[in-house]
Amino acid sequence: MNMVNLFQRRIVQSARYSLQGLLLTWKEEEAFRVEVLLALFLVPLGLYLGEDRVEKVLLLGSIVVVLIVELLNSAVESVVNRVGSEQHELSGRAKDQGSAAVLLALLLVLVVWGLVLWP
Repeated sequence: MNMVNLFQRRIVQSARYSLQGLLLTWKEEEAFRVEVLLALFLVPLGLYLGEDRVEKVLLLGSIVVVLIVELLNSAVESVVNRVGSEQHELSGRAKDQGSAAVLLALLLVLVVWGLVLWP
């Protein structure tokens, strides 16, 4: 098998794993579903309201950051839950830190949209 075929197979396999992760997160995480639905509304709005490419990238990019951080937060929660269900200070800390990251990403959306769209 040549390098091109190996590369193509690896890309397809990686895409399959990524899609599986997105679908599983959609199925298991209500916060992710809410954020995706919000993105489906905000992305077209950002494309419409952004006056140039830079503004559009800022508006849309801030939304994508929220989705990325939510996926990572869900991954942290999954690993913590895999380790055990008993209460542990480090488990709680990890989950709280993941939640704080999502909060900061959401605040980023508010700041970016406010600064770009405020007259």
